[in-house]
Amino acid sequence: MSVTEHTRQGVVFYQSELLNAAGGVAHGFSTRYGGVSQGVFSSLNLGHARGDDREAVLENYRRFCAATGTDVQNLVFTKQVHRDDIQIVTSADAGKGLYRPRNWEVDGLVTDVPGIPLVVFSADCLPVLLYDPVRRAIGACHCGWRGTALGLAKKTAETLCRVYGSRPQDIRAAIGPGISRCCFETHSDVPEAMTAALGDAALPAIDRLENGKFKVDCKAINRTWLLQAGLLPEQIEVSDQCTCCQPEKFWSHRRVGQARGSLAALIQLTPQA
Repeated sequence: MSVTEHTRQGVVFYQSELLNAAGGVAHGFSTRYGGVSQGVFSSLNLGHARGDDREAVLENYRRFCAATGTDVQNLVFTKQVHRDDIQIVTSADAGKGLYRPRNWEVDGLVTDVPGIPLVVFSADCLPVLLYDPVRRAIGACHCGWRGTALGLAKKTAETLCRVYGSRPQDIRAAIGPGISRCCFETHSDVPEAMTAALGDAALPAIDRLENGKFKVDCKAINRTWLLQAGLLPEQIEVSDQCTCCQPEKFWSHRRVGQARGSLAALIQLTPQA
C-alpha cells in the first residue's frame, strides 16, 4: 500500500491506502489543484489567515471536504506554534477554526468523536495522520523540524493510548507530502536537535555535505518516532512526494516564502449506523 493521488470533482489530493483499507475514516492531504483562489494563492489555498479572500477560502474548503467526504461545518483546527502540545477535541469544539474562533496554540489534535475533521496545515512541514480502527480514535499533528525533534508524532500516538485506551499495535499512521531529504538542506542546528532527541537512531536520516551543511530526512525521523511509540512497521505509510521539488503542485515555504497559500491534511471518523 502507499499514499496515492486521487482526483474527485476537480480536486487533486492524496490518501493513504493503509488508512482507507481499515474503513471507518475519511481523510486527505491537499495539493494546490482544484480551488478558486487567485494570484499567489492559486488555486486550492486552505490557509485562512494568509491574506486570501475569505469567501474563496471557504469555497476551497467546501470543495476539499466534498472531495474527501468530510464535514466542512465541523472542521477543527488551531494556531500552530511548532511545539509538542496536543489538544483533546470534544463535540463542543466542532467548527472551531473556520466558523468559530480557534482558542488553542497547539500542533497536535486528537478525538474519538465521529463527524469532526481534525485539520493541520503545512507548506513543507510534515502532516501526520493517525487512526485506531479498533478503539475508533484519530489524531493529526503538524511536524516541522522542531516538532519532529520534539517527537510530536510519538506523543500524539501516546495520547491516543492514554486518553482513549488505544493499543500501539492497532494504530495506523500516514506521513503526508512534505519536504524530503533531497531538498531539506540545513545548518547544524537541525541535525543536532535530532541526535539530541534520538541519539544514534537519527543518524541514518542525516547526511553531512561537503559545504559543511547537512541534509535531513524528517519523514524517516518521524517514522522512527512512531516505531518507538510501538506502532508496527507495516502500519506506517510515508508519502514519497516532496513539496519543495514540486512547487507547482504543492505549497512550499522554502521555494516561495510567505507569499503563498497553505496545504491542509484532515482526518475524520465517519459516523457509524
